[in-house]
Amino acid sequence: MGSRNLSSGIPLDTADTVLERHLLVDTNKKAISGDKGSLTNRDQNGVLGQVSSPTSSGRRDMFSRSFSGAKSPTDDVDLEDGEEAKDREKITRSHIKIHNQALLSGLAYCLSSCSMILVNKFVLSSYNFNAGITLMLYQNFVSVIIVSTLSSFSIISTEPLTWRLIKVWLPVNVIFVGMLITSMFSLKYINVAMVTVLKNVTNVITAIGEMYLFSKQHERKVWAALFLMIISAVSGGITDLSFHAVGYGWQILNCFLTASYSLTLRRVMDTAKQVTKSGNLNEFTMVLLNNVLSLPLGIVLIFVFNEVDYLSETPLLKMPMFWVVITFSGFLGLAISFTSMWFLHQTGATTYSLVGSLNKIPLSIAGILLFKVPTSLENFLSILFGLLAGVFFAKAKMRERSQS
Repeated sequence: MGSRNLSSGIPLDTADTVLERHLLVDTNKKAISGDKGSLTNRDQNGVLGQVSSPTSSGRRDMFSRSFSGAKSPTDDVDLEDGEEAKDREKITRSHIKIHNQALLSGLAYCLSSCSMILVNKFVLSSYNFNAGITLMLYQNFVSVIIVSTLSSFSIISTEPLTWRLIKVWLPVNVIFVGMLITSMFSLKYINVAMVTVLKNVTNVITAIGEMYLFSKQHERKVWAALFLMIISAVSGGITDLSFHAVGYGWQILNCFLTASYSLTLRRVMDTAKQVTKSGNLNEFTMVLLNNVLSLPLGIVLIFVFNEVDYLSETPLLKMPMFWVVITFSGFLGLAISFTSMWFLHQTGATTYSLVGSLNKIPLSIAGILLFKVPTSLENFLSILFGLLAGVFFAKAKMRERSQS
């Protein structure tokens, strides 16, 4: 379960999936930063032009002023220098503010995404809660309540959920729900570090899907990184001391569903925009769409997987602290949506992708330490190898994006 969001809608979305959604929404980050850069250059050029005034004309003005008493333009130089200094100070302060915003948003995104996975693991394993679909359903319900409340107070904007939009979005939502459920099931049986490494397989499936469905060609470095990911996943599974066949089966299925979600989203996005009133589909609307549509499907699946009998017998639902923890997980899921969007807008797709990959390293270490996962040197090195392969992949994708 990588990061949740859209999850937030997505209790367990991956950073790559969130980035894909944001890129489809089109933040126009580069255009904005380009305008700011050109504006800064113009300001600096103007400052340099004003400072480099001809000295010969200054001398002539001083000479004529001594006889005529006229005021020379050089008398205004000090005032101009003062105004220029203030302008430079404002520019410096704005740069510091932008840097602080980027740092703060990055920390918020990393903390929320790591916490989401660890809290879910805690609920499923430490509490031994055997109703993953119910957990997903409750988290999505919390997200619906929060997003609807914020929208009603005009704090955020969302598109009306019309029947035309729902019909277009339904295939995406079915895959979305399957992605969440399989992520829950795999996390119950597999440790956090191995889940993180195995999720790299999603990138391999997505790359192959892009090649066949969208005729997209990838560079050799991208394929090399994907090959390293496969090696790390295989070696990690072989050396996993807590190997669980059922958990690995759910995780492999999750990789296929996550890749399908990303690929299907690209096909549906343009059509979905056309059936909205504004002709646009922002992140909050997608969060609301996915979570609202997941509720009836989730209720059906609770009966299909016979979680009703378990819920009627488990004493966990009578524990106030348990409700606090799962409600908190619902807030975290939504927090990933907000912080990922904030971080992406403050930095860009390149930084977001790289930080998302680097964030998996402390997450994996925390998962091993907090849940006292038995591991060997071989398994630890396989996990580290897989995480570094993820960073290599992120950098290769950055280079590919910049060239395209």
